[in-house]
Amino acid sequence: MAAAREEGKAVKRRESPYVLGSIVRVLMKNFLTYTVCEVYPGPSLNVVVGSNGTGKSSIVCAICLGLAGKPAFLGRADKVSLFVKQGYMKGVVEIELFQSPENIIITREIYVVNNASVWYINREPATLKTVEEQIAALNIQVDNLCQFLPQDKVGEFTRLSKAELLEATEKSIGSPEMYQLHCELKNFREKERELENLFREKTTSLEKMKQRVERYKQDVERYHECKRHVDLIEMLERKRPWLEYENLREQHEEVKQCRNQVQKELKCLREKQAPWTRNIQKAEENLNNLDMKTRDNTAEIRNISQKCKEKQDALEMKDKQIEEINQAFRMKKDEERSRQKKIDQTQQIIQEWQNELDTMAVCENLQPQIDAVNTELKKLQEEKANIDNDVSDLRAEKTNQEREEKRIIDRLGQLNNIMHVKEEKLKQRFQDTHSALMWLRNNKDKFKKKPCEPMMLEINMKDSKFAQYVENHISSNDLRAFVFECQEDMETFLVEVRDRQNLRVNAVCAPDKSCAEILPSRPIEELHRYGFYSYLRELFDAPSPVMSYLCYQYHVHDVPVGTQKTRDMIERVTQETNLRQIYTAEERYVIKISAYTKQTVTSNMCLKDAQYLTSSVDTEERGQLENQRQDISNTLKSLDARLTALFERQKLLDLKDNKLRQEKKALLERENQRRLLESKIGVKKDSLRQLEQDAIDLEMEFQLADVKIKEINKQKAELVIELMHLMKRIIPLNVIKVDLACQMTRVTAKKNRLQSEHKAGTVQLRAAQQRFHELDSKRQYLYDKCRELLERAQHICRLRPDQDFPEEFKVAFQTLPDTLEEIDAFLNEEKTRASCFTGLSSSVVEEYNKQTQEIQQLTEYLEEKRNELNNYKQNISQVKEKWINLLKVMIEQINEKFSKFFSSMQCVGEIDLHKENEEEYEKYGIRIRVKFHNSTELHELTPYYHSGGEKTVSTMLYLMALQELNRCPFRIVDEINQGMDPTNERRVFEMVVETACKKRTSQYFLITPKLLQNLTYNNKMTVLLVYNGPFMLETCKWNLKRFKKRQRRLSCMT
Repeated sequence: MAAAREEGKAVKRRESPYVLGSIVRVLMKNFLTYTVCEVYPGPSLNVVVGSNGTGKSSIVCAICLGLAGKPAFLGRADKVSLFVKQGYMKGVVEIELFQSPENIIITREIYVVNNASVWYINREPATLKTVEEQIAALNIQVDNLCQFLPQDKVGEFTRLSKAELLEATEKSIGSPEMYQLHCELKNFREKERELENLFREKTTSLEKMKQRVERYKQDVERYHECKRHVDLIEMLERKRPWLEYENLREQHEEVKQCRNQVQKELKCLREKQAPWTRNIQKAEENLNNLDMKTRDNTAEIRNISQKCKEKQDALEMKDKQIEEINQAFRMKKDEERSRQKKIDQTQQIIQEWQNELDTMAVCENLQPQIDAVNTELKKLQEEKANIDNDVSDLRAEKTNQEREEKRIIDRLGQLNNIMHVKEEKLKQRFQDTHSALMWLRNNKDKFKKKPCEPMMLEINMKDSKFAQYVENHISSNDLRAFVFECQEDMETFLVEVRDRQNLRVNAVCAPDKSCAEILPSRPIEELHRYGFYSYLRELFDAPSPVMSYLCYQYHVHDVPVGTQKTRDMIERVTQETNLRQIYTAEERYVIKISAYTKQTVTSNMCLKDAQYLTSSVDTEERGQLENQRQDISNTLKSLDARLTALFERQKLLDLKDNKLRQEKKALLERENQRRLLESKIGVKKDSLRQLEQDAIDLEMEFQLADVKIKEINKQKAELVIELMHLMKRIIPLNVIKVDLACQMTRVTAKKNRLQSEHKAGTVQLRAAQQRFHELDSKRQYLYDKCRELLERAQHICRLRPDQDFPEEFKVAFQTLPDTLEEIDAFLNEEKTRASCFTGLSSSVVEEYNKQTQEIQQLTEYLEEKRNELNNYKQNISQVKEKWINLLKVMIEQINEKFSKFFSSMQCVGEIDLHKENEEEYEKYGIRIRVKFHNSTELHELTPYYHSGGEKTVSTMLYLMALQELNRCPFRIVDEINQGMDPTNERRVFEMVVETACKKRTSQYFLITPKLLQNLTYNNKMTVLLVYNGPFMLETCKWNLKRFKKRQRRLSCMT
């Protein structure tokens, strides 16, 4: 370590073996496990060795974060403040990079508060953007897995797609121009595709627009011709009301003159008729007075006459009453005669029936037979009633069972809908796993033991709010893994879905001995005081194999879940409980104890939101419902069988009942013939007795009628006396009425004589008045009509009432006909022509002009885009040729190295360029194909087909193939040898030493917790041994001279 420090200090004093951008020094203060630590890497291969938990990966994290890397890339925490050593508020990472003539020193101060960072370059403050630009200038890419492969990202390298691997390789070993050309190609191709689509769409639009314009052109010509006819029609319609107005105005003047002449004649006639008119008026006044007196007299006579009529009506009413009494007596006499006749007829009928009864022989006694039939019918009715009761009970029970079955089916439907939601999530996120699930459900008979579906379907949360704990604890790969109880079943499944169907699926095997019921290390009640309320296992249900695997692999039975209280006292929890994993309300804590220092190292991370287990199904409830449904189905079948038997028995009883009733009916008919006759005789005798009781006393009825008639005659006499008095009053009134009539006759005769004398002059006067009124009405009508026509003409011509007639109308009207007949004929002709042009409007012309302008603009636009597209195609051709040449050379060089490395391990490996389409540049990629066994063929490297060791070897050899071609200053690989067997690990290590220790190669960091014995080493290697523990001497107290002196003394003693 001291030699490395001295060498780092002397870098600037001699020609340095470091390449530009290599790491010369790393300083860490209060960073993860280190309080203060300074590392001086060598220029070639640096092997960092140390036990687990000593701080090897902390150096990797320091390099990543010190060179502006993101915490998420390391896969340890999502906040940079979590990398500060626990108990401190500030951490520092300082990286010194080689550059001639002066090295670059990048410093990052990390503050726990607000998760903030402060940057410095060569001790001067700087921004993050400036640091990133400086690092990019040195071609350092800490986010490129081909250059920087941290411990938690080793598996992610094999999951890189071909295109992603190509881009990462270009960035790592290709020239800057190569990746730039690739990006330009993708951009050019994308823009070319957009331009082609745009050009195609616009060309189609242009053709459609030209077709529309061609159709519009003929319509526009027809529109202009139609417009000329419409303008002429409009001018004719303007002149026509003016002609109507002038014609009507002339008629008005003529009628006005005639009316004035008649008015003068009427005045002279009225003066001649004045004396006759006065005498006639006096006669009419006398006649009116007499008429009033006559009406009063007539009203009095009418009033008395009305009273006389009332008295006469009353007398007639009394006569009718007497007639009604006589009529009622006559009806009594007729009723009595009818009663006597009915009595005689009834006695005759009774005698005839009695004679028939006497002659009828005594019938045999049928009652015992009838009683026997009744007894049998009663038994049948009782049995039928019992059957009906049984049927009703069975139907009620069946209805209840069917209702319960419907409830169970509805509930099962709800549970199945929840499972369907979980399956849809699986299908959307992991299509291959869903396809394998469908195959498994159809082929369960191929397995010895019942296989379990993916865990995310089998696990049912007791409460969805706990889903985030389980999803953060169990890896995504295991959540979608199938669980088998025996290894043979799992191999059968994987051969089918992985090898034959080529599906990317995961499968695990449950432990032979079930761990599902294993007890936790301590009861949860002991942890209540720390805020813990349950272990993970108690938060969900799962089948026994799944639960056994989770307890064995993830110790869900011994991982407690706490609350915010747990988070607040986390330091006390870690010190007192000795728990290794715990959950609080929002975070997960992992506690490790160093094997050397025995110190506790705690890491935490925020919980991610749950995605798969938020929907849960109660499997116990579902099983109970299925059993209940089966029981109900069996019960319903039993009830149907019992109902069918009862219905058959009912039919037999109905047939027997009908037969007995027919027999009883025949016996009763024979028994009832004599009884019927006796009953009829009895009824007739009752009727006879009733008739005899209903006798009428005619003498008494006659006396009662006579009394009523005498009373009515007395009332009639009183009415006659009152009528005589009224007749005496009406006679004088009639005399007065006759006298008034004579006077009216004389006055009327006088009036008629005067009127006849006046009549000759009146006829002439009335004729004159009639003529005047007619002419005046006609004049007023013509005047109103003239005003109406004038307003209409002004309105049509859009003139105000006070506006003079425009000169342009006068000029236009001169060219048009001057009579209404000619105007109408011309107007009809023009309207007929205009009507031929249908479906036209001004919008046609506007649209035509608009389309014409758009066609011109679009044609110019297309010409511009065509030139632009040709330029893009030319650029693509030029750039593609440069890029393909560089790419082929790079892939050939990588393939040569890669194949050589694999051949040295008696395996086969190839690197080639993969492309799906010649012009889809974003889909170009690097394909890695390997073969580790002679019995197999070359197979593309995938995270699903190959084992962990095979993936690790392939990854390591690919990175070694890039080593000699690499443009990057350094490469870091963290614990990649852990998945290899000893043979492969030895071979790979030798290749790393051979490749990384060549002259002028980039710096290489290999992080490992252990090394095999008797490995091959090189003088250019630098081995950094990481020790950590409570008894370690602080770095600042190291004294190399004292160390050497002590070493010599110890050597002499031995």
